[in-house]
Amino acid sequence: MEEKEVLNFIEQIIEEDIHNKKNDGRVHTRFPPEPNGYLHVGHAKSICLNFALAAKYGGKTNLRFDDTNPSTEETEYVESIKKDIQWLGYQWDGEVLYASDYFGQLYEYAIQLIKAGKAYVDDSTPEAIAEMKGTPTTPGTISPYAARSIEENLDLFEQMKTGEFEDGSKVLRARIDMASSNMHMRDPILYRIKKVPHHRTGSTWNIYPMYDMAHGYSDSIEGITHSVCTLEFEVHRPLYNWLIEQVEVFHPQQIEFARGNVSYMITSKRKLLKLVKDNYVSGWDDPRMPTISGMRRRGIPAEALRNFWIGIGVARRENLIDISHLEFHVREVLNRTAIRVMGVLNPVKLVITNYPDDKTETLEIINNPEDKDAGSRKVPFSKTLYIEREDFKKEPQNKKYFRLAPGKNVRLKGAYIIHCEDFIVNEDGIVSEIHCTYYPDSRSGSDTSGVKAKGTLHWVSIPHAVKAEARIYDRLFTVPEPINHEEGKDFLDFYNENSLKILPNIYVEPSLKDISKDTHLQFMRKGYFILDEDSTFDNLIFNQTTTLRDTWGKISKR
Repeated sequence: MEEKEVLNFIEQIIEEDIHNKKNDGRVHTRFPPEPNGYLHVGHAKSICLNFALAAKYGGKTNLRFDDTNPSTEETEYVESIKKDIQWLGYQWDGEVLYASDYFGQLYEYAIQLIKAGKAYVDDSTPEAIAEMKGTPTTPGTISPYAARSIEENLDLFEQMKTGEFEDGSKVLRARIDMASSNMHMRDPILYRIKKVPHHRTGSTWNIYPMYDMAHGYSDSIEGITHSVCTLEFEVHRPLYNWLIEQVEVFHPQQIEFARGNVSYMITSKRKLLKLVKDNYVSGWDDPRMPTISGMRRRGIPAEALRNFWIGIGVARRENLIDISHLEFHVREVLNRTAIRVMGVLNPVKLVITNYPDDKTETLEIINNPEDKDAGSRKVPFSKTLYIEREDFKKEPQNKKYFRLAPGKNVRLKGAYIIHCEDFIVNEDGIVSEIHCTYYPDSRSGSDTSGVKAKGTLHWVSIPHAVKAEARIYDRLFTVPEPINHEEGKDFLDFYNENSLKILPNIYVEPSLKDISKDTHLQFMRKGYFILDEDSTFDNLIFNQTTTLRDTWGKISKR
């Protein structure tokens, strides 16, 4: 028996609307970011939801920038947002749209509100307006300017538009109900004076609509059927509906869902901007940042981010999602797709004493055992190799230690079994060189030696090794909720000083000289990596995407 699909609450609303032929059965969503910063992991949830809903029901999704605050908006942010959406695998319908496209129409709607006695110009200071609003338990007081005539309000609003007044000297407020239990309905501000050049309209406008004024009307103008937004906008919905009803235009339906909060991450643009400006990170796309661009630079696959949010689902209740869920999806995708290569992060020299001095072999090593179509590559092998320092112990204490030690055998990945004979230490007592012999008949794929080895090590041939840099990332914060963790503490109190570790002298196999920057790699036994965007042919830089398994439980106790 075929299982019935379980619908989330938004899908239930949409399917009921389609059944009732509401909006002629259309489904039209939108993603409306404000271009005042880079998108973060929470935005990814909204993107996936809006685009997936439209795709499921044969609809459309608009990309509309809420560019109503020129003080904080930049074209750089616009371009980064478009890139992030497309990287996630989505494409908006038609041209990119902007709230600024509708400034003229929004102004006309404001005029209609004034003519209907539903809006007035207020000369009160911001402090006075805040005091007038009262508290959630006490009603507000009506502004002394609310009694202005329609003619006076029209004249003053026109003068606001033409730049006759200074910033902050006047605002346009809706006239609704100063005793409403919803603070957003207590004569909210609709327009403010802001003599700041706009990134698209230049100095054309001296007044700009507030979010609540622009959002619902922009949805209406575009014919959006289901305006899906996060739960903090639930209290804005009565104003959203009121504004649309006053001018009798097409009425979209606003639906709220719980935000995507992930442990050890923050999603406040203001706080993310502080991290950038105060140099806690190298920029918005720092691989430690919870921005989409940061995650992309770190090597997190778009598929993994989509799978993560689809797997989490849609809810009405706020909750904190453990970051291990995201890391699971990252590893699940990379295990299938990443090319296995050899990179030695903490090298020590190994000499195969009975291997010919002038001999170099070319070994064939498969790229990914999980993907038969991934093919293989050629790797050079010689007398001198680098192996990981932690893969050798002078005197192992554990009987289950299967790596290299005096008198022990190990297999070199894709090559031979070797036997450790001796080692050299420097004046500090640190091992500087390991001496081994190899079994010539033990080559992988044609082993006839009969010799056994329980451990397998990765390696890099020293004459062919490519020196590179590795950047190892830890979580940006030391606690799951850095903003709400402890009263009286700032989120920066939980900044992880050890969130970035740079290894300047690693060695990788020569095939990585020609690898593309979007190729996901698994350094055998060390983790998943990707070339950093600043990497060059002569200066390879690898970002660690994640470890091979969850090691945070151990790391957090160090």
